Parts: sequence; structure tokens; C-alpha cells
Amino acid sequence: MGTTPVIEVRQLSKNFGAFAAVRDLSLDIPRGQVFCFLGPNGAGKTTTIKLLCGLLKPSGGTIRIGGFDLHAESARIKQITGYIPDQPYLYERLTAEEYCEFSADLYQTPRPLARERLEHYFTLFGLNEYRAVLVKDLSHGLRQRLVYASTFIHEPQVLFVDEPFIGLDPYSIRSIRTLLREKAAAGMTIFLTTHILALAEDLADRAGIIHHGQLIACGTPADLAQLHTDQGNLEDAFMKLTSL
Repeated sequence: MGTTPVIEVRQLSKNFGAFAAVRDLSLDIPRGQVFCFLGPNGAGKTTTIKLLCGLLKPSGGTIRIGGFDLHAESARIKQITGYIPDQPYLYERLTAEEYCEFSADLYQTPRPLARERLEHYFTLFGLNEYRAVLVKDLSHGLRQRLVYASTFIHEPQVLFVDEPFIGLDPYSIRSIRTLLREKAAAGMTIFLTTHILALAEDLADRAGIIHHGQLIACGTPADLAQLHTDQGNLEDAFMKLTSL
């Protein structure tokens, strides 16, 4: 794991009218780190991810990803990032295989390489028997697996995931958790949100806790537990900090 920040956020803010959804957020995340962003509902997690992905325009502050400024070089950033929202939009009239091929073409992934990766991820996520099935006929869990497969085909350097385990069975959760750790070990930087604190504690190299739009704590899960609880864990630290 490197120490040079791949994600650099400085004094980031987002206002919706008089409501401050994100306030003065500054954060550095190095290459190869799994960073879990935690907070109660409405704390600003999804807004932050959308800001980092360029889907929302900041009210203030700066964002750099992979050394590129998000405001000036958004197209460069999109080529090196992947985004999995909590409720993905998929083209329902495509088959599962066509959807992944379409996604690979969007990122200009060479066809032979895209095919090789498609075969790998379809096998990994148990999608082979659904290749010719229209997206509209897939269950929610299968759609989620398909989104992961399509996102990994272009091998992003930075991955943003909003609630990665929604609608997934225990087998899929375990597979994705293992895959995320492997990708981080190979150098991918991963920024994710989750409400499953036990999984965050197991998965995260570092965690940040956001409350009312402000980052109130940041560190390793062990450090957060030690600093904010008496012989507790990340869940105890989270409950204590967000109840203030």
C-alpha cells in the first residue's frame, strides 16, 4: 500500500439551499487502501460519493483523483474510476452479456481483453447461466452481481461503492468482500459506504465517520475503537460518536 494520496479532498462542501449536506470535508486516501465512510442516514455519505464521482457540483472546495483535478479534468478521472451506486440503473433491454460488452466499450477496453475479463467475472459471480437473459428479468441480487462484473471489466484504479452489500446473499457478500481486499492489495483504491459495521471493521484499512455533514472521526477501525470506547469495537465507537 502506498502513502501518496490517490483521493485528495480539501474543504469540500455541498449546500442544497440553506441545508449543508457536506461541510468542510478534507481527506486523503492513498493507493491500495479500503476506506469505509460511515454515518447515520442523512449524514452526507451518498452526497459525498456523488461529489467525488462528479455527479454533483460542489458548493466549495477541491477534489483531486489520481492527480487530476475533478473540475478541470473530469474526463480523465472517469477513465480511471468506477462507481457502483446503491440503486444502479441498468439498460433493461440488453442481455447480461450485452450489458457488460456495452460497459467495456464505453471505457474503450480492447475487445479481446474485455472478453477475457467478462469470462472471469461471469464465472466469479455465477452469471454464466444468465448470459442471454434480459436485464429486466434478473433478480435484484443478480443485477447487483452484474453491476460488479461490468464495473471490474475496465479495471478502475479507483472504485466508489455506495452500500456494496444491499440485496446480496451471504455467498455473494463473501465473494465481493474477498474480491475488494484482493483488488486493494493489487493497488486499487476503494472508497465505500456501508451500514454493516461488522463488515466495515473487517474490511477497512481506515474508516471515517460523518455526522450532520461533518467528518467527526477518522482512523483505523482499531484506533477508532480504542480512542472512543472502553474495550469496545467499531460499532460501539460509531454509536457513541453519532449519538452526540
